[in-house]
Amino acid sequence: MHLKGMAGSAAAVVASAVFANSGPLHLIILPEKEEAAYFFNDLENLMGEQEVPFHKKKVLFFPTTYRRPYEIDKTDNINVLSRTEVMKRIGTREGGSLVVTYPEALAEKVVSKAYLKKNTLRMGLGESLSIDFVIDLLAEYGFERVDFVVEPGEYALRGGIIDVFSYTNDRPYRIEFFGDDVESIRTFDPATQLSIDRLDHITITPNVQDRALREKREPFLSYIGRNAVVWVRDLAFATDRIAKEFEKAEKAFAELSPDIRHLEPGELFVNAESFKSDILSHPLIEIGSHFLIKESGQIEFSMQPQPSFNKNFDLLLQNLDENSRDGITNLILADNPKQTERIQTIFSDLKANRGMAEVGLNYDLVNLSLHEGFIDRGNKLACYTDHQIFDRYHKYRIRDGYAGKQAITMKEIYDLQPGDYVTHIDHGVGRFDGLEKIENNGRQQEAIRLIYQNNDILYVSIHSLHRISKYVGKEGTVPSLNKLGSNAWNKLKSKTKQRVKDIAKDLIKLYAERKAADGFNFNPDTYMQHELEASFIYEDTPDQVKSTADVKRDMEKSYPMDRLVCGDVGFGKTEIAVRAAFKAVADSKQVAVLVPTTILALQHFRTFSERLKEFPCRVDYINRFKSTKQQNSTLKDLEAGKIDILIGTHRLVSQDVKFKDLGLMIIDEEQKFGVATKEKLKKLKVNVDTLTLTATPIPRTLQFSLMGARDLSVINTPPPNRYPVQTELHAFNEEIIRDAIHFELSRSGQVFFVHNRVNNIIEVAGMIQRLVPDAKIAIGHGQMEGHKLEKIMLDFVEGYYDILIATTIIESGLDIPNVNTIIINEAQNYGLSDLHQLRGRVGRTNKKAFCYLLAPPLSALTDEARKRLKAIEEFSELGSGFNIAMRDLDIRGAGNILGAEQSGFISEIGFEMYQRILDEAILELKETDFKELYHDEIPVQKEFVRECLIETDLEIMLPDSYVTNITERLSLYKELDGLEAEEDLMKFQEKLIDRFGPVPAQTQELLNTIRLRRMARKLGFEKISLRNGFLSATFISNQESPFYQSNIFSTVLQFIQSDHRKVRMKENNNKLSLSFREVQSVSQAILALEPLAEMVESNRFAAT
Repeated sequence: MHLKGMAGSAAAVVASAVFANSGPLHLIILPEKEEAAYFFNDLENLMGEQEVPFHKKKVLFFPTTYRRPYEIDKTDNINVLSRTEVMKRIGTREGGSLVVTYPEALAEKVVSKAYLKKNTLRMGLGESLSIDFVIDLLAEYGFERVDFVVEPGEYALRGGIIDVFSYTNDRPYRIEFFGDDVESIRTFDPATQLSIDRLDHITITPNVQDRALREKREPFLSYIGRNAVVWVRDLAFATDRIAKEFEKAEKAFAELSPDIRHLEPGELFVNAESFKSDILSHPLIEIGSHFLIKESGQIEFSMQPQPSFNKNFDLLLQNLDENSRDGITNLILADNPKQTERIQTIFSDLKANRGMAEVGLNYDLVNLSLHEGFIDRGNKLACYTDHQIFDRYHKYRIRDGYAGKQAITMKEIYDLQPGDYVTHIDHGVGRFDGLEKIENNGRQQEAIRLIYQNNDILYVSIHSLHRISKYVGKEGTVPSLNKLGSNAWNKLKSKTKQRVKDIAKDLIKLYAERKAADGFNFNPDTYMQHELEASFIYEDTPDQVKSTADVKRDMEKSYPMDRLVCGDVGFGKTEIAVRAAFKAVADSKQVAVLVPTTILALQHFRTFSERLKEFPCRVDYINRFKSTKQQNSTLKDLEAGKIDILIGTHRLVSQDVKFKDLGLMIIDEEQKFGVATKEKLKKLKVNVDTLTLTATPIPRTLQFSLMGARDLSVINTPPPNRYPVQTELHAFNEEIIRDAIHFELSRSGQVFFVHNRVNNIIEVAGMIQRLVPDAKIAIGHGQMEGHKLEKIMLDFVEGYYDILIATTIIESGLDIPNVNTIIINEAQNYGLSDLHQLRGRVGRTNKKAFCYLLAPPLSALTDEARKRLKAIEEFSELGSGFNIAMRDLDIRGAGNILGAEQSGFISEIGFEMYQRILDEAILELKETDFKELYHDEIPVQKEFVRECLIETDLEIMLPDSYVTNITERLSLYKELDGLEAEEDLMKFQEKLIDRFGPVPAQTQELLNTIRLRRMARKLGFEKISLRNGFLSATFISNQESPFYQSNIFSTVLQFIQSDHRKVRMKENNNKLSLSFREVQSVSQAILALEPLAEMVESNRFAAT
């Protein structure tokens, strides 16, 4: 059967309709993976399967296993899982299925249904199964035992709990046994390791794609059975693709080591002849315009692709009107409800502005995402997609890797490992030497062992973990250890605190002054503003939506805005600037955009001009490449108010630059300007709304500290429709370099080649010229004269060169959409953040981008370099949170906001300790110097004690038998020590039960310790000692503390008088304490203090 004349996503609409009314299995073969993925998404959306659980889906995707034939170490686990799930579903005939695939996936043979059935373990609730039997079977199936399960093919054992990640489900299972009975089965999230859903029965399947299997294989087309309906677009192309894949396999096989026995290509891969004969033995539907089987019935449709409106809404309205007159039903498909709303608003505004309010426009808005629209004249239907109307890139979504793996890597970066440096708040920088069991009064406890200068040892109780933090300085810096008992650490702490306080004081003062100044109230958004925002090529991320709203809200206020928008390279900061600028122009104000370099000025000029070309707005720029005559003409127009937005470098703050009515100033990367420019900016800023952009991430913790000292918006998530940058790690190889460059140039792109040694950069350029003789090559590095380097960069931006060979100068801010391949030589010498920033130079459009890391073989690298390169290769999709790993970027961010010298302090004491000191300084300032400004923030119930120390001889810990992994135990101790609220404690307990089973008595007491500490702090105790059945609670040691004049202390005195038999007040070394007898546990200590806590609380209510 031939289906002819279809357009856009119509083939997916037809396929879903046919499937709904016919046999159980349809296989749809598209020419390329990308086309198959879009088709798969269309089917999922048409059949409402986006939210359907994985095991119930009818639409399935069948991908290829390997990146290249015989590259066994490069299998893609998520693809193996998808393939196995499809095979299992077909093998067990679990309902009808629509399987979407492409030739490379069909080139690989699969194991038989009988083999799959034999190697599958089925398990249900209440079944009797010995744990040992299950563990032996998993080992036999080739599952790998690990501490934490994050990838298919792994399992973990903890007491009576088995975690296992089968190859037939997209989440791992947690199976809990009671004796030999299966008591509970749950799925869990590999990232958090917490349970999600309960299940009654499951099947566990190993990796049946494993090359090591000697099992006989068959083509997938034989596996699906002769009754399956096969749809194919361009059968001749698919057959040719299969032939090429087989050729590649033969070539790869010939290069394998003869010492190891490998399966022959014919045993693993399908050849073109058998592929074609297999296809012809099935009921066949050919779609598209190229048909191989001539003698065949056909259905011809009369369809056209969606017209291109190029964001012109008048054209769209006209077209919808014409369709209506021809009796065609108009459907506008929007990707999400928010987009539906935007379209509705634009149409309403347009109709109102063109006097069409009474005219009924015949169209329906449908919340459905399809890849491409079409007009079906035969069936009188027009389906238009919103992303095509707005000329926005539309990305397919298929399963792509595990957040779990990323979460675990983040965890490794955060977790303390023996040998890591830590900072103790009282003793300074030491080295972590592991957890150690110590004896205390005949009972076992766990403590952290720290090593200081001269190998002095300090043991830190697990109840004092909040007093230590992992030392984080710039990547590669090694701190010097402090000496126990010396005063140097305290001096450094006070010096840092004083400087931090001075800086924070200036920040808060500026903030307060600005809030008191008069500014311009901008009006709410116009319809043109809505139109501009809807035409954004990418889908707004939640962070972008929030940041845009923050900026507009500030602009509409009566005092001048001063907001900092911070987000990674390519996360959409410029778009926020464009929207803010246009809002100002709509209110007849002028906008100045200040950037640090001439190249950036030109780039911003292009971006702003492109985005605003459909609107009444004149954008211009000023830089030293313009002649004096051109500059004078620009300045004259600016003063006359003929230019709305002017972009430039520090030239913008010169005396001769006069605006007619400046309303908004946008500053990009303020930290890169010199002191003189910054001073001029301060004067300019006083009454003008200011928006500052920075690409250096500001750590989340720092954002909280600076709340109320700086208006801050943070964009942490990349645009969802952007391709991940495909990152590959290779040993230096001329063939790989040549192929990578040839491929990029063949699609009219440009290439960055990063080589960070100036002394031999000319030789490297010669080598590349030899590999690609026709390419035009430029060289750029920091030792060149400024204007020469600028000229080369500009020429590269203009496309005069194909390849730019440069040092890391390209790292900052350069955005050239046409560059989509970057090759980084000697990648092992870069920090993680540098690699991240460099890779951020490509993949800025909807073209697939590549990053090649060239380094010596992994075996020749240090552990640290190997980890870095593997991390950057694995996480090609850098979502939010990746910057957590980029701690040296965090430090740069802190330096940018608080002044460069702060980076020095951070290097000496570590980032987390610096953070703590900053928090204290800001809190003190809010309570003293700026009491009036922050009176709403200061709590009614003042806490007199910030920290309470707990000492005990009780056995309180996470036993080894409960949490066996030491790193995990320490991580849980640290998490628990940072908890405060009862709700968080309960969640922590639930997490323990979920992951490790019922909580043992010693651990229950550990949780109670946090409750005791919380209660003690509220009552004014600095220290709690629980030893030999005695509870001693020591009050604040500072006799001058206002605590002794507070209601709390007078309530304590009342309490002692009312219950003097059980409690005594003592004074020892000028310290007051309460002591209680016969207190044998932490829970009894809580019971002893509870009546006092209740009395304090009721007196507080009586007072208010």
